Amino acid sequence: MNIREALTDPDLRARMERIRLLLTDVDGVLTDGGIAYDSHGNEWKQFHVRDGLGLKLAQQAGLKVGVISARKSAVATLRAKELALEHIVVGEADKRKALRGILKQESADASQVCYIGDDLHDIPVFRAVGLAVAVGDAVDPAKAAAHAVTELKGGAGAVREVVDAVLEAQGKWPDLLKAFS
Repeated sequence: MNIREALTDPDLRARMERIRLLLTDVDGVLTDGGIAYDSHGNEWKQFHVRDGLGLKLAQQAGLKVGVISARKSAVATLRAKELALEHIVVGEADKRKALRGILKQESADASQVCYIGDDLHDIPVFRAVGLAVAVGDAVDPAKAAAHAVTELKGGAGAVREVVDAVLEAQGKWPDLLKAFS
């Protein structure tokens, strides 16, 4: 089901209303999945500015936000720190282990977590959280395991699409918009 359509589904809307913690993969979700290196071995990634604003809006609305990435990446860490995300886990292949650690730190329940992913390594986390969302260009098994799928692709505003839907379900969207009026 599309994430926007999920707002009209009573079960999925209830899942969105419970979200207190928004976690996302990096490569293929906050980025388009491409990894570029220069001749000196420096890594380059491109992040979509709307996703960044979406994560900041989620924080302003009272959600805790973080990333869980199997790849260790200085660029991903830099972006997460720039956004002042509460949880930054990079280089952890066992994403469920990372999730358990974050849940312990937050004294939260997995049903209060929205996780956004795109590939096979995200499926174990999808099965553990209250709201699992695959980006529009995720692999088919990840889409099948998710509660909802975005229209937009990873690195192209998909995270913002999820944030907007969750905040709308929670009734927080109108107040956030007032700050931009």
